[in-house]
Amino acid sequence: MTHLPTGFLHEPDPDNPGWMRWGFRDPTRFNSALGRMIVRVDADGRVRMRAFPDRSHSNLADKVHGGALLGFIDVALFATSRSKGIIEAGTAVTLDLSTQFVGAADIGQPLDFVSEVLRTTRRLVFIRGLVEQGDAVIASYSGTIRKPSGE
Repeated sequence: MTHLPTGFLHEPDPDNPGWMRWGFRDPTRFNSALGRMIVRVDADGRVRMRAFPDRSHSNLADKVHGGALLGFIDVALFATSRSKGIIEAGTAVTLDLSTQFVGAADIGQPLDFVSEVLRTTRRLVFIRGLVEQGDAVIASYSGTIRKPSGE
């Protein structure tokens, strides 16, 4: 079982062999509003974060709200960096996030955020990925994380 120093939850998910639970231990933090998330490294080296959107993530069209998708994507950047062993501490920050929405996501069906690390430097991590729901692509994204001081 692995615990990040700032209260992150990153440990095997007993309900999903091969997956790790992901989130904050403190339920008063923003990430808790996103609900349950799990993560794994796929055989091809990409990191897959799975989220489970429900009505609290919906817009008036009964689809997943774009703001919720952006929140999930931001979390996927950090889940990717941690799963690849690039960052340990919880004080890394998102420098930029670019997202292109190409479809609508249904509530009540899992969403996968499939990410790959493009490059790392001493201070930065460059990541890109796709949001998938079943066979549909919902969005593409790219983002940059600044590593915490001392990493």
